[in-house]
Amino acid sequence: MAGKYYKSFEHLLKPDPVYGDKHVAKFISYLMLDGKRSTAEKIFYNCLDMIGQRIKDREPIEVWRQASENVKPMVEVRSRRVGGANYQVPVQVSSKRQRALAYRWILEAARSKKGRPMKKALSDELMAGYNKEGGAYLKRENAHKQAEANKAFAHFAW
Repeated sequence: MAGKYYKSFEHLLKPDPVYGDKHVAKFISYLMLDGKRSTAEKIFYNCLDMIGQRIKDREPIEVWRQASENVKPMVEVRSRRVGGANYQVPVQVSSKRQRALAYRWILEAARSKKGRPMKKALSDELMAGYNKEGGAYLKRENAHKQAEANKAFAHFAW
């Protein structure tokens, strides 16, 4: 049975208490582990405070927005089976998926830095994303390189 049965619950998402932004609330939800929202909020807001101390001329929330914007992928490869062979087909990424991948990659890169407090690791990764470097930005670049290498199979995207 073909068709889309999933309906997004994003319209039910409440904005975060400090900035009143739904995207911040979504990021905090990605950051949250075991349903501990207050802990995730504390980590995120402390991280923004640390960024504010390091960058004086920009608002910390703007640094976060720019970092997530820099990490968003434009294209990705999807596996497509055609005539008994699997091809890596480059496809455009929807804006919702761009945001989800960016948030996931930023948090994955921050969590991979063992032995450091999460607020410090997250602030470092956001600063790196803001400066177009770091683990999450590298992941985006690799996705783009992979799509570029497989653009010969773009005609299989339907």
